[in-house]
Amino acid sequence: MKRLTEKLEAFLELGGTKKDITLLVISGTALLISIFQPASLPFDPAWTAILLCGIPIILEAVTGLITAFDIKADVLVSLALIASVCIGEDFAAGEVAFIMQLGGLLEELTVAKARAGIEKLVRLTPRTARLLTAGGEKTVPAEEVQIGDRIRVLPGETIPVDGVILSGQTSINQAVMTGESLPVDKTAGDEVSSGTVNQFGAFEMKAEKVGEDSSIQRMIRLVQSADAGKAKIVSLADRWATWVVIIALSAALLTWIFTGEVIRAVTILVVFCPCAMVLATPTAIMAAIGNATHHGFLVREGDALERLAGVKRIAFDKTGTLTYGNPKVTAVKSFSPGWPEEQLFALAAAAEQFSEHPLGKAVVHDFKAQKGSALLPADRFQMIPGQGISARVDGKTILAGNQNMLEKNRCSLPDSMLRDAENYLDRGCTVIYLAADGTAAGFLALSDTVRPESAGMIAGLKELNVQPVLLTGDHENAARTIAEELGIGDVKAECLPEDKLTLIDSFQKKQETVCMIGDGINDAPALKKADVGIAMGGVGSDIAVDAADIALVDDQVQELPHLFALSRRMMVTIKCNLSFSLGLNLIAIILAITGMLGPVAGALVHNAGSVIVIIHSALLLKWKKRPR
Repeated sequence: MKRLTEKLEAFLELGGTKKDITLLVISGTALLISIFQPASLPFDPAWTAILLCGIPIILEAVTGLITAFDIKADVLVSLALIASVCIGEDFAAGEVAFIMQLGGLLEELTVAKARAGIEKLVRLTPRTARLLTAGGEKTVPAEEVQIGDRIRVLPGETIPVDGVILSGQTSINQAVMTGESLPVDKTAGDEVSSGTVNQFGAFEMKAEKVGEDSSIQRMIRLVQSADAGKAKIVSLADRWATWVVIIALSAALLTWIFTGEVIRAVTILVVFCPCAMVLATPTAIMAAIGNATHHGFLVREGDALERLAGVKRIAFDKTGTLTYGNPKVTAVKSFSPGWPEEQLFALAAAAEQFSEHPLGKAVVHDFKAQKGSALLPADRFQMIPGQGISARVDGKTILAGNQNMLEKNRCSLPDSMLRDAENYLDRGCTVIYLAADGTAAGFLALSDTVRPESAGMIAGLKELNVQPVLLTGDHENAARTIAEELGIGDVKAECLPEDKLTLIDSFQKKQETVCMIGDGINDAPALKKADVGIAMGGVGSDIAVDAADIALVDDQVQELPHLFALSRRMMVTIKCNLSFSLGLNLIAIILAITGMLGPVAGALVHNAGSVIVIIHSALLLKWKKRPR
């Protein structure tokens, strides 16, 4: 007896899916035996299915009625089971219980498959870290790492927290965060994220974001908040299910009264179970969430996709969303015959190599990236706040800064240089003027660069009749230049956070459903206000991600048209599911009232409808937008 009890306890501790499969195998075998009705058995084997699969349904229905007067599909299923048993239709009762259990299992498998892509983040959460202390290296739980701690990461290990590499060179597999399969080279000064994998070299790092603030934990919080039950249309289906229960009971009672045949009334209860209708929406939503995950989106709630399907206008932040958000050298102009552009660029990069200013760093970075040569040695570096820098390079005094700096150092700028520079300034560029040994030599033009995929993404949204608008804090010239390049006609420049909020509100007052996509803290109010907020998960701030409904993890904006098309396809799938389930119920009711459909056949027809609905929803997992 003790061993039997232990086995029963072990069975009850099985995962939900394993337990359901075990119950279905036992119940299905019993129903097959019941079909042949062997005389040697003391009872109908169909009772095995009734007890294993039917009792949990009845208990759940009773609990819902007593605790919350919650009338759902399980109430009608329970009535059908009890009525079938009362009139001696044991096989019909067992079949109803079995197929309801099968439908529940299929829904669970669909949801599990849909969420598998994002739940890997939870499985990949690092457990330990190699903490470097005065006494040497020791292994500690990852959650005990504090900001500022030094950590060593060996090849093949998962990075435990966000931070900056202090020493060492390596390649990091960032697929879990960005979706990119190729490793990214990292060296001292580069940032690394928790959950990514160190592939080759060992390195030491300083922790900057730990615990709940780390990248992997932030993504996990988004995953855990994904809940199809929040969608408004799910509530609508639940309300319909309540009315279906009332109508079914009325129809069964009237049929019994007028025909005097209780079996017809029982058949009505069997075929009128609204389980297909209740399954129609959550399975479609979770399958769509799974699809979106494979394209780099983390959807916080199914309701976001429902709202996204109705969006007709999308508002973009510029910097970091449509552009990379980092200044790049876009032009080098020489106005001195003795200084070719390549040599001028080399002198500027050498002079800026000790600068902490973002523009100076951009000049050095771009020179190394474009020329691939070492920087010239420099000394006597001096930074003049608000103006620029000076340094001694190759025996010459180099000045790099704004017009005011050069004029204060008695470097006269020729009119031709100023006119050419003005053209770049009108396009939103930043200009660094250069002088060598007191003579103006030329200038560098820097600007934020447009993501190459942005133009195609905007065109794809227009094909879906979604109109883009640019909301940016940048000045008018820069905003207009970017908008013209991408084909955006509606531009609002020099926007403060409250301005973006006001503009979103003005669209909504015109009964326009608006989506906002951004990455910065200044975008958070607009992301929260918009009907749907989408945050850039890679470059975006924590506040922006928390304010949004959807996070684009890998910042690949070219996937946005797919997300919009997917949301609309999801709504079509839901409507088809609901229409099909209601139509099937109506036909089955008519056949049951006329006596053409019995309890057993009714259970098969009705529950086959539930299976079809689940399979139809599961097709969304692999759905792709067809190119026009």
